[in-house]
Amino acid sequence: MSMTGEIVILGSGSTAFAAALRAKERGARSIMIERSVLGGTCINWGCIPSKTLIHCALFRHEAELGQRLGLGVRRDGVDYGTLDGHKFAVVQELRQKKYLDVLEQLPELSLIKGKAVFVAPGKVQVEDQVIESDRILIATGGHPRVPKIPGLEHTPHLTSKSALLLKALPESLTVIGGGVIALELGQMFHRLGVPVTVLEHGPRVLPSVEPEPALALQRVLETEGMQVVVGAAVCSVARDGDGVRVEALIDGEPRHFFSQQLLLAVGTAPATEGIGLERAGVEVDGRGFIKVDGEMRTTAPGIWAAGDVTGGMQIATVGAREGIAAVDNMLETGCHCQLDYQTLPMAIFTDPEVAMVGYGEEAARLAGFDVESHTIPASAIPKAHVTGALDGAVKIVADRVTDRILGVHLCLHRGADIINEAALAIRCRMTVAELADTLHVYPSMGEGLRLCAQAFNRDLTQLSCCAE
Repeated sequence: MSMTGEIVILGSGSTAFAAALRAKERGARSIMIERSVLGGTCINWGCIPSKTLIHCALFRHEAELGQRLGLGVRRDGVDYGTLDGHKFAVVQELRQKKYLDVLEQLPELSLIKGKAVFVAPGKVQVEDQVIESDRILIATGGHPRVPKIPGLEHTPHLTSKSALLLKALPESLTVIGGGVIALELGQMFHRLGVPVTVLEHGPRVLPSVEPEPALALQRVLETEGMQVVVGAAVCSVARDGDGVRVEALIDGEPRHFFSQQLLLAVGTAPATEGIGLERAGVEVDGRGFIKVDGEMRTTAPGIWAAGDVTGGMQIATVGAREGIAAVDNMLETGCHCQLDYQTLPMAIFTDPEVAMVGYGEEAARLAGFDVESHTIPASAIPKAHVTGALDGAVKIVADRVTDRILGVHLCLHRGADIINEAALAIRCRMTVAELADTLHVYPSMGEGLRLCAQAFNRDLTQLSCCAE
């Protein structure tokens, strides 16, 4: 059976759905092919379940803080079954409203269940159907990367996906990796009462984040009681009784780490294997991610790719925007639609949250800017003293010549909300002086942006609480 004419989309996650909705707006029909669960990573075992549990863990942490302030909060054990049920209900409701209901209301979108495999350029086979199109979008996403560690094939281990499907809390946990998922899940489990050790290969956690907010977070995690070990080269893993033993070199010194469970959190691998990309003429890079240009075109005519499968920012919102750009370029000759990645914010849902938008200091220099930057501690923000969230930092990277804001990087309580203002400032090409002159609500954590901008020209210790 052969079908033609529509846009064909491989995958059904946030990137795929955004693309299908854009196609509908532009009067085109789409066929979506999904071999697993509708909605992809974000809704099923990524952003939504993890942020739900992270938020619940915050309640427990804040209850303990309340107890210290004389609020008489009682500490009980965690009823993980109830918590897991709550997470499942949130996922189910959003999957229904944002995916299943949308699908039902879109006669222009048809879903085919099964694995799509390219059999030739522009031809995809699903079971006994061959679907032909000169407009194909690959939005197959990714899955947790499993590194090659001696002994791993005989050692039970969790990934970010299976960790969020657990029906009981681990008794103790060793996390290999010190990036976004390692720290989000590590802190979550720690706050739910699980002893956690994080092993990071590099000299600090969050190696791709600016050092000031990353180190501020590292200090917070250590203060909370998490064991953060940097300079850790993992040599091997093995079963050890009812648990797991990790052998590692810490700055060249051998050490053993024992825990009941092991979590691998070393990034995302693309879902590109076994889908016939070589038969379609779609090239991948050394890590297996699909190569795309600024318009999301692959090396094969008529085939685009977007989202995690391309190895870019790997955030649901960015993937969705890439899917929209791909469809715009498919349907409008000469559109040349491209994303401005320098205005796209992202956040890491630890507590305090780490968030960033725009250029880092080194990246701005490499891009040819004459860079000036300032960092203030969270303790410079009056609201931080009200909430007790004194740890953290705000960093602004600017162009010395024009005074334009190039990047904002922060580690703050509610940082994921605050970074949106910074993204708007960069998108609107604001200067540091304009941000310094913009009144903010007092007291609020968002005031940290204004105070950091003021620090370019003023000594913050000379300012009164809410004076100019």
